[in-house]
Amino acid sequence: MNKRKPVIAANWKMNKTSGEGVEFVEIFAEHLENDDYGKEIIIIPPYTQLDAVNESLVENDVTDIISLGAQNMHWEESGAFTGEISADMLIDIGCEYVVIGHSERRQYFHETDETVAMKLTAAFKSGLIPILCIGEKREQRETGEMMKVIESQLGGALGGFEEADLTGLIIAYEPVWAIGTGLTATPEQAQEVHDFIRGKVKSDFSATLAESIRIIYGGSVKPSNVRDLMDKADIDGALVGGASLEPGSFFKLISFDK
Repeated sequence: MNKRKPVIAANWKMNKTSGEGVEFVEIFAEHLENDDYGKEIIIIPPYTQLDAVNESLVENDVTDIISLGAQNMHWEESGAFTGEISADMLIDIGCEYVVIGHSERRQYFHETDETVAMKLTAAFKSGLIPILCIGEKREQRETGEMMKVIESQLGGALGGFEEADLTGLIIAYEPVWAIGTGLTATPEQAQEVHDFIRGKVKSDFSATLAESIRIIYGGSVKPSNVRDLMDKADIDGALVGGASLEPGSFFKLISFDK
């Protein structure tokens, strides 16, 4: 039986001002009524909102229910890296999680498996819990290279780690062709890849890690499709983009099984 606690994470991407982020938390907290709905809830705003959103989580007394995450970080602890943010800076502002290797970072900012691995190392060293993103492009799926791409990204990111290093790691499968397009992998398509990822973790590390690690799906997740996705054996949650920007919509997502 799957005893992994589901994770629903709101990736706001480059949206909202600090005031809008605070307003979201205030409204969303009222919906929650001090109940986590049996799920781990993470809000992941832009850097400029992290402090204000964290303060709002504290003021609304929901820090036991909602965790704070960041959308990216640098692999160095400090230095001459204009415009970058370190793991220690994120922890200082209240973050517990950090997204690493999101497809938009790979596509638009040329992040590679090598830089993803360096960021993972820095995150684990600092105590941040990484949400590692992997996924194939449409042409890679259509040409049958999907699993080869997934295997390569997993190996490139995790190949240098021992099992003991990976405590808390969350893997997010997000097919690039479904990010922000309105297209969504069918529950069966998503389950196939999640099962493959879990199998790779088992063969590369252990059955114990494979059974405990949480693998979540990202790619146009909405209140209308989240239940069907979550019904699958190896899908442990969702990394949500557009549908997480409005408190009511996000509440429907985290309470889909109520």
